[in-house]
Amino acid sequence: MKVLVIGGGGREHAIVWALQKSSQVTEILCAPGNAGIAALARCIPCNPGNLHELVNIVAIEQPALTVIGPELPLSVGIVDELTKRGHRVFGPTQAAAQLETSKAFAKEFMQRHAIPTAEYGICTTLAQVREELPRFAVPIVVKASGLAAGKGVVICETHLQAETAAAEMFSGSLLGTTEEAVVLEEFLTGEELSFFALCDGTHAIEIASAQDHKRIGEGDTGPNTGGMGAYSTDGIATPAMRQWLLHNVAQKVVDGMHSEGEPFKGILFCGIMMTPRGPMVLEFNTRFGDPETEAILLRLETDIVDLFNASIDGTANQLTINMRPGASVCVIAASGGYPGKYASGKPISGLPDNPISDARDEAEDVVIFHSGTGLKDGKAITAGGRVLAISAAAPDLQTALDKAYAQLAKISFEGMQFRRDIGHRALR
Repeated sequence: MKVLVIGGGGREHAIVWALQKSSQVTEILCAPGNAGIAALARCIPCNPGNLHELVNIVAIEQPALTVIGPELPLSVGIVDELTKRGHRVFGPTQAAAQLETSKAFAKEFMQRHAIPTAEYGICTTLAQVREELPRFAVPIVVKASGLAAGKGVVICETHLQAETAAAEMFSGSLLGTTEEAVVLEEFLTGEELSFFALCDGTHAIEIASAQDHKRIGEGDTGPNTGGMGAYSTDGIATPAMRQWLLHNVAQKVVDGMHSEGEPFKGILFCGIMMTPRGPMVLEFNTRFGDPETEAILLRLETDIVDLFNASIDGTANQLTINMRPGASVCVIAASGGYPGKYASGKPISGLPDNPISDARDEAEDVVIFHSGTGLKDGKAITAGGRVLAISAAAPDLQTALDKAYAQLAKISFEGMQFRRDIGHRALR
């Protein structure tokens, strides 16, 4: 089977790596891919947000299966267009992806279907923001309603700060694009959990749970990023809690979308805050998370193609997903200045001389996934804010972290920054 993966980050590298282990896969393509993915797949240059380009690639290559990695192609309706043309494609429709692409839609959807979430207000003007703010105690969370690459959330200590953040979202000065709506949200406290479910339009089944580290600085300080690392363990949530999340969040989403005439297929990522009032949904993503995927897929023992097919065919309830016991981690090496302005094109040293060419050979305990890299004169260079995702699996979390940090110690590029405390909550 020929498989095409859309995207070019660490998540897509991990998906390609998992596909490479499948006996069902004979050829892997990736559009656009990156320097690391190029060792495993044939990369096709493209703009992942250009619908015409993507449809054209599928028409020319005729893959048996297309897997959508990032949110941008979902937001422009790639699944709708490919399905209409008779292609097998893994991911939600444009309408179903609104659970991620519009935080305003997601909050109202959760209210309609009694899914626990923080108190909120949706504002389309600064005047509405000023009217709504007195309802909220500080700190208060201000969220861009649209896609913001994980950086559209600002935690404000005063109402004035919240008003300023909203104004900057509306004007475009904060994120580079103007927002039509912002969401004001009650600030929740507790442990965060990322819960992943495979959905087929009718059923939701659990894949795994992980914990992301969003803040740039150690001790969870500084601005939000797209994620500086993640870990996944057997004990990150109790079996009873995982069942509760499956039935009271993931399955409710699937049932609700089905009842509204927009069946949800693909990966549902539920960002959960474990508050003193019980679990509450912070956000939904409608695709594999990044960097959680780089950790979770190291533990996946079931053939990933079986997951994709079950979602497309409506047979997720017949699938058993097996995860490797123990723990896995991912540590991000990022460019200096990220999540603000950063320079690209920096040579990367310390990468293995012989990239993995066939992941069927053995189950690697340590894998370097490329998040934002390019090639110059045959050498890897930085080409993004998050550059590398060093991932490791082991029987326990501390051993997995030791393996990942030992590998990271061999790698360097100008301005490289990373967090040294991934998994600190679990270790504490």
